[in-house]
Formats: sequence, C-alpha cells, structure tokens
Amino acid sequence: MSNSHIIALTGLINKAVQDVITEYAAVGQAIPSLDTLESGPFQVPEEIPTRLTKAIKIIEAACAQLCYSVAPPGSVMVHKSLNHEEPACLHVVIEARIANLLLDKPKGLPASELAFRSGLDTMKLTRILRFLATKHCFKEVRPGVFANNRLSMKLLSSDPISSLVCTYVDEGLKASAYLNDTLTDPSDTDGGIPFRRATGYSFFDYHKQPQGLKQGQRFTTGMIGWGDIVGKSLIAKVYPWTSQPADATICDVGGGQGYTIMGLMKAHSHVNLVLQDQPEIIKMAQKFWAEEYPEAIEKQRVQFVPFDFLEETAAQGCDFYYISSVLHNWPDAECEIILKNVRKAMKPSSRVLIHDTVLRDAVHTLNHDHIVSLSDEATIIQPNVRLDVAPEPLLPNYGVGSIRTYELDMALMTIVNAQARTLLEYIELGKRSRLKFEKLYEAGETDLVEFTPF
Repeated sequence: MSNSHIIALTGLINKAVQDVITEYAAVGQAIPSLDTLESGPFQVPEEIPTRLTKAIKIIEAACAQLCYSVAPPGSVMVHKSLNHEEPACLHVVIEARIANLLLDKPKGLPASELAFRSGLDTMKLTRILRFLATKHCFKEVRPGVFANNRLSMKLLSSDPISSLVCTYVDEGLKASAYLNDTLTDPSDTDGGIPFRRATGYSFFDYHKQPQGLKQGQRFTTGMIGWGDIVGKSLIAKVYPWTSQPADATICDVGGGQGYTIMGLMKAHSHVNLVLQDQPEIIKMAQKFWAEEYPEAIEKQRVQFVPFDFLEETAAQGCDFYYISSVLHNWPDAECEIILKNVRKAMKPSSRVLIHDTVLRDAVHTLNHDHIVSLSDEATIIQPNVRLDVAPEPLLPNYGVGSIRTYELDMALMTIVNAQARTLLEYIELGKRSRLKFEKLYEAGETDLVEFTPF
C-alpha cells in the first residue's frame, strides 16, 4: 500500500502556495484574508501573472482532490447532493440586497435588523446567513450578527457578478431540476429542454414575457460579469494584433453591446469594428458606446449593423470575424448556419476567431500534442495545439481548478439545449462550414480558436 498520491497532492499545494506568496510579494502585498473587504491587486485574468494563474488552479484542484481522497465517499456524495442549497440561499440574499445593507458596516448588523429592512423572516434569514458564513461568504462577527467579507462584496447589486449569480441560481436551478425528467421521459412539447419544461418557454423567449423581463435585463448585465471572470479581455493580448495592417476590420458577430471588443479597440487603435446583432441590441449598443467610448464613434472606427445571424450573411469582406460566446448557446445545426453565414461574407484572407469555452478531457492521453479526428478515428498531429496539462496526480484538465468550464456546459445543456465544446468538435464544425482550423490561443478560462476559409 502506498500513500504517494496524498503526499504528491500536498506537495503540489505547498509549492503552489509559495508561488502565490511570491507573486503577491512582487507587487508589495500580502495575500488578502477572507475577512478583508479589499479586492486585492489581481481581480481579472488579464491582470494575473501566468505563474499565479496556474498556482491558483493547482490549489483549487489539489485541495478538492485531497478532500475527496480522505473523506468517506458517502459523506462526499451527500454533500454533493445538497450543493443546490447554497445557490438557493445566494438567490435570497442577492434579491434582498443583504450585501448592500451591510456596506460600510464593519461591525455588522443583527440578522433581525437585516430581516426588517428586507422584509424577510428573521429566523430563516439568520439560518441562511449562518449557512453562507460557514461556506465563507459573509462573516458572523457575533452570534446572529453578520458582516460582509471579501466574497460577499461580489454580491453587491452594483457588481455584475451578482447578476450572473442570480441568472444561474434562478433560471439555472429551475432548469436543472428537470434534467432527469427530460432525459428519462422525453416530450415533444419541450424539445428535450429542461428550462422549457420548467417554464413553458425557451430561455430567450422567457425573457420577453412579463414575468421574465427582469431576468432578461439581469442576464445582459450578468454576461459582463461572465466576461470579466473568464478573461474575455485577454483577446487584446493573446492574439498578434500589433502585426495586423492599419485599418484592419473586425466584425463582431452577435457581439451584444460590444463590451468585450471595446477593450480590444481601446488597446489597438489601428483596428476598426463592425458590430452586428439583433436590431434592439444594436440600439442598446449605440447608447453604450456613446457613453463609454464616444471617440470610436467620432472617428468612425465603429459601425453598428443590425442583422440576424441565423437568417442573414455577415458584413462583407472584413479581415476578422469575431464570434464570442455565441456558439455555445446553440446546438450544432444552428452553429453551422451561423458559421456558413459568416463564411459567405469572408474574403480569402479573412479569419474567424471563435472566443469561447473549449473543454478538455479528464483523462491523460499518450501525447497531448495529438488529436484524434472524430470523422475517421485517425490520429492527426496538430502542431499549433499546446494545451496546458495539469501535473499528476491531478486530472489533466485541472479537475475542480477548471470546474466552472464544465459547470457552464451543464448549464447550457439544461437552459438552452446547447453545449460547450472540445477543440475537436469546433474543428468538425469548421470543416462542415468550409473553415480550416489554424491555431488555438489559450486565454484565461476561454480560448481563441482561429480558422481560415477553404
């Protein structure tokens, strides 16, 4: 019998902790404790040094794997089955604006006062806050008295993360409750979509109903938070924009209000933009850019062009077609339509940049520089693919250190009957749309997958 796997995990944790300490020391700071309200120097992926990013992933992965290795399996599985209680409680405190009520209250407030101000039951709110404090969100400073901490500050109504959390715990929980039913008792009335079985509507149609208007507005804000935590702003750094010719034009396909691409435009003044989305979204985008980056409008660096990517061809002859967090919202058939509508607009030198989640396998292969083709099962070498692989005995995809990627995949399954995809699945989508895979650029919790026309 050997305890080598436990020793190896603790060794990885110790080494990664030292790396974290070193990176914080390099900017003259100690690692913030949970009790502090300061966010610290490293908040979004583009600000985090590469060594620190990897150390955090290793700590998250190794600590979870260590806990699961030493705890009784039954206890672990019961804990996992009760995980839905935490998001349900987060929904309550966000809607009640508890973090807002505790702002500038370092000594905290009694749960009774928080309940009075929010209109909730005192005893139930006390139990909810104590549960969350036990999970390190909020702090119980005295019995029944609670204060904000570093984590609960992200639940302020002004932070887009709170909107993102609410989307997942509101629409997400409703949908996931019906996942098993849609799989084991299929029905034509819901198309196999758990969210539709729960509400009677598709996700985006629900947001157009009177009972879903608030959630629709919240979803738009939440997507800004999603872009921040997964590193969407890394688009300005990971791709060689400085080597692109002056006046290169990017078409942001289904780009929403253009929050992500705006950062790229600010960082690289030699590129121009065509922002394309539904007419009502484009109206919102015009207002957003007028407020946040009016210089781009004044210098005619941005065009706002309404279109439907399932029905119409994208803007003709652009140098780049940027598709960010769009394809994961659609099944393969619709993704092919979107990509083919982009392919029709491309010139021979155009490139497609898909900026999205790319899933990794949870098993080691003989050579991670090789990919197995889905179409003919032949092993092909992709020299432009160098995926980061976690050190053993961690899972090669970093396990819990990258779990948000796989949680997103499950949310997409239950909410919109869509999916996150592996690199091979993107390559196959590209082939069916006459697009050739060129290269993958790792970019935080998402990746940039580059294609050219053929």
